[in-house]
Amino acid sequence: MTRKLSVVMYHYVRDLKSSRFPEIKGLDFRLFVEQIEYLRRHYQFVTAQQVALCLDGAEPLPEKAVLLTFDDAYIDHYTQVFPFLDRLGIQGSFYVPAKAVSESTVLDVNKIHFTLAGQADKGQLVRSIDRLLDKFRAHREIEPFDSLVEKFAKPSRYDTAEVMLIKSLLQHGLPLDIRSQIVNELFVQTVGMDEASFSRELYMSTEQVQAMHRHGMHIGCHGYNHFWWNKLDRAAVENEIDKSLAYLQEVGVTRDLWTACYPYGSYDDQAIEILADRQCRYALTTEVGVADLQRDMRHKLPRLDTNDFPKSRDAALNTRYFEH
Repeated sequence: MTRKLSVVMYHYVRDLKSSRFPEIKGLDFRLFVEQIEYLRRHYQFVTAQQVALCLDGAEPLPEKAVLLTFDDAYIDHYTQVFPFLDRLGIQGSFYVPAKAVSESTVLDVNKIHFTLAGQADKGQLVRSIDRLLDKFRAHREIEPFDSLVEKFAKPSRYDTAEVMLIKSLLQHGLPLDIRSQIVNELFVQTVGMDEASFSRELYMSTEQVQAMHRHGMHIGCHGYNHFWWNKLDRAAVENEIDKSLAYLQEVGVTRDLWTACYPYGSYDDQAIEILADRQCRYALTTEVGVADLQRDMRHKLPRLDTNDFPKSRDAALNTRYFEH
């Protein structure tokens, strides 16, 4: 028995080639099935409740414990992932950005995803952002574009410098009102679809979230607006968490076992303090690693990406991260 835990992070899981946006960064459902079969061979699946009890010191986890997590409440999670996991008796933890589901809006993060997926020439998107900023420069103090490029055009684990520049500018690098207007304009130009209709196509409904909860899936907090929590003042973070908790209560989640997943992986000491005040059992980051439930803070648990694991049921155990 152990207190080590591999937490796997998923976002889009779909039949990519048959979708309207085959270039979206996601996991093809066929490969998801292969990966779950690989995990069934080499790991033991655990539930959110088992993780919470282990953190409380009550029960250790089985050897090579693995927890599956799914961010952003995509419809794929209901139509593809949920029936498959339910058939195998595996619990998934699904983290819902409540506004997208309850108000039929599209999160800025997803508008950016589909704008990127719909525009092959990323340099054209960069030039469009620079041009759209000209609308604001006459009456707003905006950093020179060359300085923004120098600050944000840095490659990440999975994205080029150009893509990271676009994401950073539109997620947090520009003032909220300015970046929201630019995101909306680029989304309309690229997707060309009514936002409410696109939202209902992209995300689960509350009734679908409730159905998964009734069938034993874990439903968790992913904020209300999917803002960067480490860039908000205390009142705004409290509002994000409290409105999300109200939504979870509507779904049927009880306050004795609620967990959180930081939007964009963004957190700070203030966010951790607010979660602790509200008795959040644990919170998940996007920091890369195997969680050690004896050593790691319960509100700073690391995760591993789907791309860190083989996508073939017959693959040998990958020991880069996963040897407990």
